[in-house]
Amino acid sequence: MVILVLNCGSSSIKYQLIDMISDKSSNLLAKGMVERIGLNDGILAHKPNGKDKFEVTKSIPDHTIGINMILEALVDKDHGVIGSLTDISAVGHRVAHGGEFFTESVLITDKVKEEIEKCIELAPLHNPANLKGVLSMENLLPGVSQVAVFDTSFHQSMPPHSYLYAIPYKFYEKYKVRRYGFHGTSHKFVAQKACKLVDIDFDNSKIITCHLGNGASITAIQNGKSLDTSMGFTPVDGLIMGTRSGTVDPGVLLYLADKENLNLKGVNDLINKQSGVQGISGISSDMRDIECAAANGNERAILALDMYYYRVTKFIGAYAAVMGGVDLIVFTGGIGENDPVLREKVSTMFAFMGVDFDAEANKGVRGKDKLLTKPNSRVKVMAITTDEELVIATDTRSIVSKLK
Repeated sequence: MVILVLNCGSSSIKYQLIDMISDKSSNLLAKGMVERIGLNDGILAHKPNGKDKFEVTKSIPDHTIGINMILEALVDKDHGVIGSLTDISAVGHRVAHGGEFFTESVLITDKVKEEIEKCIELAPLHNPANLKGVLSMENLLPGVSQVAVFDTSFHQSMPPHSYLYAIPYKFYEKYKVRRYGFHGTSHKFVAQKACKLVDIDFDNSKIITCHLGNGASITAIQNGKSLDTSMGFTPVDGLIMGTRSGTVDPGVLLYLADKENLNLKGVNDLINKQSGVQGISGISSDMRDIECAAANGNERAILALDMYYYRVTKFIGAYAAVMGGVDLIVFTGGIGENDPVLREKVSTMFAFMGVDFDAEANKGVRGKDKLLTKPNSRVKVMAITTDEELVIATDTRSIVSKLK
């Protein structure tokens, strides 16, 4: 079953075309990205498997035209990978926010579209673009089944004492203000993958997954279900990130709004676009740049790294406490998979908890699955590569195959 996976942002579309041979076997046929939608110099970068990368720059006014360019590239005689658009059996969409409506991936119907639209106020930057992708595909490939896979679904198992904030309860009743969490597809995928590799029962275990990238979150998974996660009502909560502040005293924001004459947009830009390691270091939002500057003695870069490591360590420790221990700690995401220094700095802090970290095994591990603890370690630590597009394609295949 050939499945097109779409991840539509406000001005971009990431995509993969995957041949899902079975739930456990697949072939990536092509992947790419459309960027700068709405501008005259939009870009399509298309990489077919086994062929040269293809790029085109032209005006891309909206998502429908961007997706149409993707479809044209997929069937092009020179850089295409399928003979006809009829070869596409289904489309899987990443949808940022499913609110309390969706606890799992679903076939997209008119009712589902209505519920996604209701969640726009919870994710105003993401859900409108996700919905545009769905509507565009309805126009371009009418009749092809579409599936929505939600970032928030996995975390719907959190209990109320974990997801509620200590503000007047009426705001939960009126506006559904609560912790939702994100990166759910990644957390579930890497936890299950790691369990298979080291023969741990996913449904009878205590796992802490660290999805560390420009956006970052940590999740406590107990007996196969999300118990708690660091991101909250929005993705800005929790860990220090590239440009996001992570957890901050709300009183600080009130104080700065007064001192700096910031309106709501100004406060939003402050915590989402000007903070994180970029705000601390004054150098970059990219951890590679921060590490390079720190190696050259830049004190603020060193401070940014120390704060980053500390916050990751703090959340792992907290989640180990609420679960009464941990069997497995997983590092994933662009930083988690590719930063041996971070993994060692954090993991060695948990020697008291039974982590016997293998520094030699950790050296040079970038973008591959690897056990990072010694054989007798009571708590296992692993680097695991995530593949959210494959999760979306797998869920899409599972749902669509039941329609036949």
